[in-house]
Amino acid sequence: MNESEIQGENTGSFASSNTALWFGTAAIASAGMIVAGYLLGDGLLRAKEADRAVTVRGLAERNVTADLATWTISYSAKSESLSEAQSKVRADTEAIKQFFDGLGFPADALQPTGANVSSSTIRGVTTYTVRQRLALRTDDIALAQKAVAQQFDLVSRGVFLEEGSGMSYTFTGLNDIKPEMVAEATKDARAAAQQFAQDSGADVGAIKDATQGYFSIEARDGDGGGWGVSDSPYKKVRVVTTVNFSLD
Repeated sequence: MNESEIQGENTGSFASSNTALWFGTAAIASAGMIVAGYLLGDGLLRAKEADRAVTVRGLAERNVTADLATWTISYSAKSESLSEAQSKVRADTEAIKQFFDGLGFPADALQPTGANVSSSTIRGVTTYTVRQRLALRTDDIALAQKAVAQQFDLVSRGVFLEEGSGMSYTFTGLNDIKPEMVAEATKDARAAAQQFAQDSGADVGAIKDATQGYFSIEARDGDGGGWGVSDSPYKKVRVVTTVNFSLD
């Protein structure tokens, strides 16, 4: 065999080896792509399933009765004589104290919170105005309502209350009912999620995250507003929670 024949034979063997290597590499790469594609597709499917969720709101309301009543009582007297204006305010203060004492309030339920004296001069005549403010604070709601109902008895005693004097009722037991109301709102949210899941052929899973809304306390029967309208001791506590449930 001459040298050229030997070189041709070696070249053919090398080409055949390269071809086999190329096909082997291509087969491995192809198999890898198939496996990677499967894993990627399966991962996307699992990710999609993991993202299945529904966000709903839950509501809880509760009617309560205020446990604190406060009444800011403002009154004044005018006179060209400062001493006369002061005497009138002192007489009104005594009449107010007798009014609340007659209803059965303890003496410390009524406290002075401020006084003011001002004057104005028109055409050389000076008029003095003396203002006094008292505050009533009590947890006896029934007695507070009685005082409001009979407040015009003060008029017969010569006491005229200024506009803005009115009873305010406050519910201070919010922290005691917060946990129960949040649980009620969450239960209401789950019921809404279950209805959604039923319509979409899924089941409600665990809570993924939740946000508690603000608690609000308002008049149970609405705020009538307007002058002479007293606050109501009957309140409605309300909270709305936003809950994100996973769907199975």
